[in-house]
Amino acid sequence: MTTTAPTLDARVIALAHHAPRALLEGVLTRYGITFHQSVTLRAAVVAGDSAGRDDLVAQVTGALKTDEATVHGVIEELTAAELLAADASRLRVTDTGRELYERTAAESAKIAAHLYAGIPKEDLATAGRVLTLITDRANTELTRP
Repeated sequence: MTTTAPTLDARVIALAHHAPRALLEGVLTRYGITFHQSVTLRAAVVAGDSAGRDDLVAQVTGALKTDEATVHGVIEELTAAELLAADASRLRVTDTGRELYERTAAESAKIAAHLYAGIPKEDLATAGRVLTLITDRANTELTRP
């Protein structure tokens, strides 16, 4: 019996997002952080030595499709946990924050490697192009009045 692959649609995309995210959330829970905190911490790490608070808020707001107040709250949580340190309008990742990021990123990479194992590179490249196009189009729609 042969099976047909489902047509790519919003449901398939959502399922492909939520299943791996559930695995990641299991990792994050063991370390005592949330998904939003993880995304914010990663953005701060990628920013380098320090990040402007407004720039970080804009980046995370765009990535998570959430409001600025939520991201400011997450930054406060990370600061209270001493994973980020605030200096006026700039934020920097503490040594503890960097260590936590590196641990969770390593575990996340293992999950991704397992999930993507055996999928031809060409298929991954095609999926990447299609999902990027869909994301770009959705982001454009979000900017329309």
